[in-house]
Amino acid sequence: MKKILPLFSYILHPIFISMYATLLYLYCKDDIFTTQEKYFVLFQILVITIIVPILFFMLLRSTGHVKSMMLPENSQRRIPLILQCFLYILLVKRSIVITRYPELHFFFLGALFSTILALVCSLFKIKASLHMTAITGFTIFAIGLNIHLQMHNPYWGALLILLSGIVASSRLEMDAHTPKEISIGLSIGVLPQLLFLYLWL
Repeated sequence: MKKILPLFSYILHPIFISMYATLLYLYCKDDIFTTQEKYFVLFQILVITIIVPILFFMLLRSTGHVKSMMLPENSQRRIPLILQCFLYILLVKRSIVITRYPELHFFFLGALFSTILALVCSLFKIKASLHMTAITGFTIFAIGLNIHLQMHNPYWGALLILLSGIVASSRLEMDAHTPKEISIGLSIGVLPQLLFLYLWL
């Protein structure tokens, strides 16, 4: 089990959560969008939330500003978090617009606010679990989507709650975070999504 748990820290790394949330959204609203539009949306998410951050990380690592994708130290988190804020702003302003993708738009707005809160915490030398921020924000979004679309499918929410617990265990097992840092990350992930949930439910 100790060997398996760390895998979840990589599979459910914050950099992939936006893609998972988008895939769930397009799956749940399958009949609304054409196949071509779905691929276009996924391509934008892939480039903006995965490829650009990875390239930026490689640049930062080559200059010695970061050492690991897990960003273990607060000082290493600030530049990537600032970049993440700008990328989320780009998404909600230009790509995932409220008129076409309202639920996903509010998910990314919530993710933006969570990122800002994580950045503020790092400025005050408070370390929050970004893994927990990402997975719990995704969990609230999935539960809200289930309610909003009246799917009566509790399995997505239950699975993500379980995965949130596994991710928390994984981060603790890897000595990446303390229970307090896990709790802070959870709060930062949940609260903005709950706030925006009232706007689109």
